[in-house]
Amino acid sequence: MAQDKPNSSGPDLSRGVSFGDLPDQGTLLGHVGDQEVLLVRAGEEVFAVSPHCTHYQGPLAEGLVVGSTVRCPWHHACFDLRSGEALHAPAIDPIACWDIEERSDGMISVRAKRQVTKSKHPGNAQSEPERIVILGSGAAGFAAAEMLRRQGYQGSLVMVSCDKSLPYDRPNLSKDYLAGTAPFEYVPLKDERFYTKNSIETRLGRAVDELDVEASQVVLAGEAIPYDRLLLATGAEPVRLTISGADQPHVHTLRSLADSQSIIVGAKSARRALVIGASFIGLEVAAALRKRELEVHVVAPDKLPMKRILGAEMGNFIRSLHEQHGVVFHLENKAIAIDGKTVRLESGETIEADIVVAGIGVRPRLGLAEQAGLRLDRGVVVDQYLETSVPGVYAAGDIARWPDAHSGENIRVEHWVVAERQGQTAALNMLGLRRPFADVPFFWSQHYDVPINYVGHAESWDELAIDGDIMGKDCVIRYMRKGRVMAVASIFRDLESLKAEVMLERALG
Repeated sequence: MAQDKPNSSGPDLSRGVSFGDLPDQGTLLGHVGDQEVLLVRAGEEVFAVSPHCTHYQGPLAEGLVVGSTVRCPWHHACFDLRSGEALHAPAIDPIACWDIEERSDGMISVRAKRQVTKSKHPGNAQSEPERIVILGSGAAGFAAAEMLRRQGYQGSLVMVSCDKSLPYDRPNLSKDYLAGTAPFEYVPLKDERFYTKNSIETRLGRAVDELDVEASQVVLAGEAIPYDRLLLATGAEPVRLTISGADQPHVHTLRSLADSQSIIVGAKSARRALVIGASFIGLEVAAALRKRELEVHVVAPDKLPMKRILGAEMGNFIRSLHEQHGVVFHLENKAIAIDGKTVRLESGETIEADIVVAGIGVRPRLGLAEQAGLRLDRGVVVDQYLETSVPGVYAAGDIARWPDAHSGENIRVEHWVVAERQGQTAALNMLGLRRPFADVPFFWSQHYDVPINYVGHAESWDELAIDGDIMGKDCVIRYMRKGRVMAVASIFRDLESLKAEVMLERALG
């Protein structure tokens, strides 16, 4: 999460530095007054920008310069060096830019900070839809609404969600916020003033009764909201335990902000926690509860955590990492009943737990799409522009199955960054820009102080190439099929993860 940064580092850039001291595609961290400034050279051009990503304040000086952009090493946000605009989520807000003076003596000086200028899409305002409705306030829904207003859309914009909270940073719910190392202020993506200022009408805590695509309207209890374009971004819901005793108040799932806050309350008086499921969410919860000094047990049917997604080598590492932090695994086992605070396992073992968290997966919320007659295939089928089988209706995020240009397959993934980027692309396409969604999937997972980054998508592979030492927390793993790299996972190899993302992008030709 964001940390306080020193007010000045490196040389005083207002006095100037030599152009020759800046390597092409290189950076130099300095300051102007008490503000840190990053000089970036791209060919014969030099830019001066804020050195901190606007997502989690990642160090852009350690990132990757690609053309006239810079990418954050932590979570792969991308910024335009000319305007400061956040081109790729998870960053939404721009970075600051300063004017540059190139002197005749070959020195470069940084001058005044520039005013942020908003981009405007080149579409025809007369052909824009008058009314856009977004169903869902998660990553895709929020990113779409923000992008629509960022691009200058002036029409009616309504966001409907069954969640009672304004859009929030969902990854934080199982990481720093749950662990107690990040305050609540880090959780909301924007405060209420943002929605008021941008005329984004939010209908929170409202269930949609019907999506009527024939009449182009969304029906709530006693109200019909018409639309010209609609984004379906209903996300996913957690798979619930169906065993006896799963309905007790100390048994939780984690999906919403309310879920995370309920677990936090329960953890304050708990001594021992049981996590059911060794998924990313389950193990992030385990790490967060260990940070709160609870004794943590994990029950899962898997032989190794996350072996199917990351392979046996990474699965062994993840298990070892959690065991080093005191987590007790009960693998190749299942919970079959919860009697009070006693959890009975299939093996006959029993575990006493003050709090139980089930992380056994999620399923896409497809009810509205199915009722409306949209084409489904283990998700809502969309084309390269994220438009569904019904013209004018788009889908993004956890529910969307799209044609992935890299793998050549129709895929659906449940990653926060993918959902945000799809929401942004859908917004542009609702404005008529016809932008194909061709972003390489990316996600990150945090376990204690160890980040795991993953770019690409490999549902299967026939070769796994490891560079470095997994157990030493310093590695890159390439997942290959027929000699072609499909995905890359890394631990503390942030720059190589960024380069892998660019390599996969360029492979699209």
